[in-house]
Amino acid sequence: MVLAILLLIVAILCAVAVLRELKAKNMFAVLFAGLSTLVFGWFSIMTIWAELFQNV
Repeated sequence: MVLAILLLIVAILCAVAVLRELKAKNMFAVLFAGLSTLVFGWFSIMTIWAELFQNV
């Protein structure tokens, strides 16, 4: 569960980076941070899902 929490924190920080880079109009960084948000968010959600429903 610690891994899921760490991945979620990284995903939230990437989402903050997306907003910050949108303000700076740096589209390459927006693309990279957005992709990172999606990937880390997905792994976080799926890790939590696996921990909650592993015996079902």
